[in-house]
Amino acid sequence: MVFPIKDKIKNLNIVIGCPIGCRYCYARNNCLRFHITDDFFKPQFFENKLRLFDTKEPKVFLLTGMSDLAYWQFDWTEKVFEKAAQTPHNQYLFLTKRPKRLHIQTDLDNLWFGVTVTCAAERERIEILRRNVKAKHYHVTFEPLSDGVGEVDFSGIGWTVIGTETGNCKGKIPTKKEWADNLCMPDRNNTNQPRSNSFRRFCTA
Repeated sequence: MVFPIKDKIKNLNIVIGCPIGCRYCYARNNCLRFHITDDFFKPQFFENKLRLFDTKEPKVFLLTGMSDLAYWQFDWTEKVFEKAAQTPHNQYLFLTKRPKRLHIQTDLDNLWFGVTVTCAAERERIEILRRNVKAKHYHVTFEPLSDGVGEVDFSGIGWTVIGTETGNCKGKIPTKKEWADNLCMPDRNNTNQPRSNSFRRFCTA
């Protein structure tokens, strides 16, 4: 099943900054444009935002929209996990491009850990995530999808995000429809079941 992501997930940028330096990074551009922090390459923790976890209605929050979980300090992670445990009615999402740096074990049922995969060369990140993060829920973001990913082992993956690169960045690679469709095809072992719930950020004809 495919959903528009903006209807399901809200950004809550409790950490801002990332040293990776992706060419297509919108977060870095926004940080520079609006002068959010002095140096985007040095992540900063905004502990006062923990109060925003206290919602009356259930919410789904992406906490790494302007950071990468692999570069969070240990005490930041501990404080966020503790607050998440106190607000079980919400779901909290984390993303990384560097799963090799992670060593996490949690039994909290409202935490989702994911990796970004943009092409076949990055596909191994999914298995590394499952190996280094022992948790109840996993997800994958194929965004910006810049090439066909090939065969993916979706074991344990609860849902995926599929998206194209937006904006006017030099070297932009538009996502081809067949790359996205391949990721949404039913599981070959059970043609009646999709591989995972999918969210798309772009429209295909």
